[in-house]
Amino acid sequence: MRGKWQRLNRLAKLVLIAFVILGIGAAIPLTVQRMNMESSSNTVEYVFDFRDLIEVAELQPRPQQFLEEKLDLLKEAGITTMSVYESSLKELMQAGRLVYYNDKDIALLQGKLADERTHYTYIVFSGEEEEKLIAPMIKESLTAHDIKYRYWSYEGRPGLVAETPTTDAVLKPLDFDPMAMQLLKDKGFAIMPRPSDKMPYDSKKMDAMLANLKEFGVTRLLFGGEKSPGASEQATKESLDSFGELLKKHEMGLVAIENLKKPQEGIGKLAYLTNYNIVRMYSLSQEDSMEKSGDVIADRFKLAVKDRNIRTFFIHATTKQNAQKTGLMHSTDKMIEIFGGKDGIIAELEQAGYPAGIAQPFDYKVHALDKPLRAVVMLGAVAMIALLLAAFLPFMLIPGFVLGLIGTAGLFVLKSSLLEQGLALGTAVAAPTLGLIWVMNRIYARTTGQRRMVGAESWQSDDKTEFSDSRTKWIFPNQPLGRRIGLAFNWFIVATVISLSAVPLVTGLLNDITYSLVLQQFRGVSLLHLGPIALVAIYVFFYNGNGASGVWTRIRQAAKQPITVLWVIVGAVLAAAAFYYLSRTGNAGKVPAIELIIRTWLENNFGVRPRFKEFMLGHPPLLLGLFLALRYRAAWVLIIVGAMGQLTMVSTFTHIHTPFYISMIRVLLGLGTGIVIGSICIAGWTIVEGACRKWLPKRSVKASE
Repeated sequence: MRGKWQRLNRLAKLVLIAFVILGIGAAIPLTVQRMNMESSSNTVEYVFDFRDLIEVAELQPRPQQFLEEKLDLLKEAGITTMSVYESSLKELMQAGRLVYYNDKDIALLQGKLADERTHYTYIVFSGEEEEKLIAPMIKESLTAHDIKYRYWSYEGRPGLVAETPTTDAVLKPLDFDPMAMQLLKDKGFAIMPRPSDKMPYDSKKMDAMLANLKEFGVTRLLFGGEKSPGASEQATKESLDSFGELLKKHEMGLVAIENLKKPQEGIGKLAYLTNYNIVRMYSLSQEDSMEKSGDVIADRFKLAVKDRNIRTFFIHATTKQNAQKTGLMHSTDKMIEIFGGKDGIIAELEQAGYPAGIAQPFDYKVHALDKPLRAVVMLGAVAMIALLLAAFLPFMLIPGFVLGLIGTAGLFVLKSSLLEQGLALGTAVAAPTLGLIWVMNRIYARTTGQRRMVGAESWQSDDKTEFSDSRTKWIFPNQPLGRRIGLAFNWFIVATVISLSAVPLVTGLLNDITYSLVLQQFRGVSLLHLGPIALVAIYVFFYNGNGASGVWTRIRQAAKQPITVLWVIVGAVLAAAAFYYLSRTGNAGKVPAIELIIRTWLENNFGVRPRFKEFMLGHPPLLLGLFLALRYRAAWVLIIVGAMGQLTMVSTFTHIHTPFYISMIRVLLGLGTGIVIGSICIAGWTIVEGACRKWLPKRSVKASE
């Protein structure tokens, strides 16, 4: 019976490998489809924060003149768009549209005593044009908040009295400043409004607002705050559904801001309702606009366009006190210099094939064969995960695959996005682990004995002399140098191919516009970066290439070993190394200054930089470990370390917002560079080992071994 089950398992293993290959084949057209989508939009839009410019201008001796001059210079530099926010009394006063006073201020101006019985806000418009255009939106906002108002004038200028304190009045959101929008339109800028969720949602008012914005040429909205308009009332009014229909009616798209702690509430649903008429934006903060050098800012923008498919940039400006010059300085001129001119960011990106203009969404299409192809990809992913399970528990091959299919069917009905992400994570962990397990089985087959456990009786030196040793067989019979090098490179290539077999499966599973727009993301980054290393370590220490035979015995023996101070120190070092390793993982990871220098050099010379964890910390140790593994048992630890390079290759392709061809170039550069460095390590070891054997006393060498 046992023999029949083993034969059935072997046949099932071949079938599952065939399913994996079939899944890879089904993923290829999905990958081509994604690459076509990524190349469908190259226009880059540069958006400047008009509110920042007004705040900088307010601190200048001649604010209006400064504002006009800087607008002209920004347009000349290549800035395409100005961002405008919903107004407030404070911003309208900064723009010179009006002045507002409290009771005490107005009483002082009139030479009277303030009426202590009231706390009202007194608004005076700068002229008749301001009163004509601005007063209606102030009255509309006051009415919406049940605040009474009346007409009023001061020294012949029209105004309003709002029966609410100024601290409350300035918090009330107003519509977009029509005078500012007209100025920007006359200057030749496109306009990107930033509506918020501060006002109760009203479909008629929203329709009118969008119609008005369309007259100013608006084609895209960037939400202000943490929520989109209507997000707070979706449950009661289905306001997002209404807003989405209005956006389609007025042919307006959206902007998603990169690297927020969480996406703005409502933007995912609105993206779906507008058929993903949405572009991603990178925002340069006020602090960075002032503090960062031009080279750093330029590098950020170029990487964002090439590596993250960003097509919209938001540029801030600010003012700060200059202690050395005892005055104020602002970053507007710095931004004009960095972005404009023949050597500016805009010119550089245009030369690289990214012209300035109005950003367009990626051309995303759903084809009839997408679902059947993704179903086959899912089958391949389940098969690969089952193969990983069987590597540690051989009897679970068939049950694991069947349970995987049942779970896949259930999650597909309940929550397909969770299924996609779960299978993608499982596949990404499985492939590099299986690649290195395959390598270890080849090493086991070519070294002495079944498994050299603690307590092995003896080993032989080069001259066939046997030595009694109560620990283990640490050195194996020597093999020709050429054979060791050949096997090392052969195993490295096969392991890499097995690891990269996860790439088309992951790409096919996450082949959805929501991942490209980072509305959804690959989950489990930390698990991916630790899982293969831990699993390979378990296989190296507890398995012998004969499946699970004797594993539990070895685990029990290891559990009985006394905990010494050395083991505590080793555990602490490993924990610290794991913590540092994980701290580098992801967008927020921190890296040493020397690595930043290497990254910059690689970026400048290759255009795309390979990942440091691949070409320095992963591939060279693996290649050196494979070379040494047939001779030195201790070298197997290097194979565990080398898992870092294999999993990082797969991890590179889990960044779906990165163009696929960029990820391919990055991985190929990492492989090439890692092989060169690994070859140098092998050559160095060979030279040092040869010198030691020649010049040190032979017996001393053997004893040290």
